[in-house]
Amino acid sequence: MALFSLLVAILVERLKLLPSGWQFDSLMVRYHKQFWDAKSLASEFGVVMALALPAVVVFVVSHLLQGMLFDLLSLAFWVVVSIICFSHQHLRAVFKQYIQAACRGDVQACYRYAGQLDCTECIDVVDEQDLGKKVGQTVAWINYRYYGAVALFLIFFGPAGAVLYCTVRFFSDFNAKQCMDMPLVNDLLTILDWLPSRVFSFGYVLSGQFSSGLQAWRQYSLHLNCEAKTIVTQTAVAAESLPEAGNAPVSVQSTLALLALSKRNFVLLLTLVSVLTIFGVVN
Repeated sequence: MALFSLLVAILVERLKLLPSGWQFDSLMVRYHKQFWDAKSLASEFGVVMALALPAVVVFVVSHLLQGMLFDLLSLAFWVVVSIICFSHQHLRAVFKQYIQAACRGDVQACYRYAGQLDCTECIDVVDEQDLGKKVGQTVAWINYRYYGAVALFLIFFGPAGAVLYCTVRFFSDFNAKQCMDMPLVNDLLTILDWLPSRVFSFGYVLSGQFSSGLQAWRQYSLHLNCEAKTIVTQTAVAAESLPEAGNAPVSVQSTLALLALSKRNFVLLLTLVSVLTIFGVVN
């Protein structure tokens, strides 16, 4: 189920078949407005309930559908949940606008779109040429956070695991955008990211330059308190030979190189899932 669900979800996401109103973040915005306010999310109990409720509902539905119609309903539910969790057309649109702005030499637009890619961190670069490398690192991080981590949780914990991770990620981003101080959210996301970030970043080692990538991976991943973003981005940069900056106002060569590495890494993940499915490790 995991492999088939992943393949269908990736296909739907690439073809932009899912309406924006049914994508995960859009559903979570409606969920937040309908059930939660600032007061309820100020307490630990309210935050736990807000984070756990979507995953619990998905788990219960998944359990009820098991065995019905030769498990066809369960498979369909896996596919639907995977499609919703993997669809992030807003991020793709922003990245496309960044590339278009860079190609026409619009530096101010590049800075604006680069800031929209990752709301958890302000863009801190020394010049326009360094911006291309920074956005490339952001792309590697986004590829992990919105695709790699979700795929790993789906593979090992099913639809409920994927929904739990996506829910915690949504509220963590919401916390940063609204400058709120919701308890537990960031700490829980750090715990959820601890192992997947190390597993996924090792894929960058296998997909790129092994020796330099492995050196960076060992340097960061073996430190228990190292942040997931640092592990992913630094390993990606070390594993990919970045081209020299050109004469353009904003160089996109580093960005595209790290994007290509991220794509190879995700293909590697799918290949490993296929092998594990053949040997019966993944159901």
